[in-house]
Amino acid sequence: MIAIVLVGGQGTRLRPLTYSLPKPMLPVVERPMIARVVEWLATYGVTKAVLSLGYQPDAFVDAFPEGRFAGVELHYAVEPEPLDTAGAIRFAALDAGVEGETLVVVNGDVLTDLDLGALVTLHAARGGAATIALTPVEDPSAYGVVPTDASGRVLAFIEKPARDEAPTNHINAGTYIFEPSVVERIPSGRRVSVEREIFPQLVDAQALYALDSDAYWLDTGTPERYLRAQFDILRGLRSPGHLPVCAKRSEGVFVAPGGVLDANVAGCAFVGRSASVADGAFVHDVVVGASAHVASGARVRDAVLLPGAVVREGATVEGSVVGPSAVIGAGAQVLSGSVVGAAALVADGAVLDSARHPV
Repeated sequence: MIAIVLVGGQGTRLRPLTYSLPKPMLPVVERPMIARVVEWLATYGVTKAVLSLGYQPDAFVDAFPEGRFAGVELHYAVEPEPLDTAGAIRFAALDAGVEGETLVVVNGDVLTDLDLGALVTLHAARGGAATIALTPVEDPSAYGVVPTDASGRVLAFIEKPARDEAPTNHINAGTYIFEPSVVERIPSGRRVSVEREIFPQLVDAQALYALDSDAYWLDTGTPERYLRAQFDILRGLRSPGHLPVCAKRSEGVFVAPGGVLDANVAGCAFVGRSASVADGAFVHDVVVGASAHVASGARVRDAVLLPGAVVREGATVEGSVVGPSAVIGAGAQVLSGSVVGAAALVADGAVLDSARHPV
């Protein structure tokens, strides 16, 4: 199988982290998000993945310079200008010369344990032009809501309805199977949305089907969900084959080679290569990236420190993300979904509450 992976967005909701690194390249427990997506595709027999690139494309090329990962051939399709989701799919298919193939299409910022084989099987059985995966959510108002009939045929594609007006809580999960006819119907030379333009056309043609799945699914696009992606892995909520630290070790702690953990720990903790957490610090449900450091007297709770980050004496980081090589000054507080960008300095004693630094 051949997959197109949409990774061209700017990741605005995760700024300032994404000023220096595209969202799918952000690490999730020490491995880039895109690496986890490609490994999942490889599990189901995908042999070639076309990365649809736009924002900071060199980051992907630099990460996989040999053009292969997890046994999957990688092709880099760099948009000359933003073409929206459908435009990006068309451009990537043509650039890679796979427009005549049945394609798997996935969003590169979604982590899932969806049974891709079951989606392919349903697609073949129904004979439609496209088949999409659905997942249930508590609040569907931020997503594309997809009601279906008993056969799985999609009856409507309702983009971001009011919560009390949504006909179902099953939403577009960002994984699709497309026949060549779908790529053919995408206009060239302009921005085209697959959700707002192409899917409604397929609904009208009665050619769009869907598969409901309650498998693990997470859109990582906000700081809160990016944090959750880390902790779900630590707590073993992903399928077998991922790293469930707390599920495998009674103390809920994993220290990579070269890492040092001398602090008091509650909940789960991952300490990366050459990272250190000093005696007298307190950590609870944390990821301490490679070469990061937590000083004595610091408190880090429900937080992710990306590689090289430093939390100095007496500082507090809670429910927040600290970017690579950023420094949290002595006695500073970084709280409630705050995001600190790469190499940023939070001054001694400063308080960030639900803030972005720098803006």
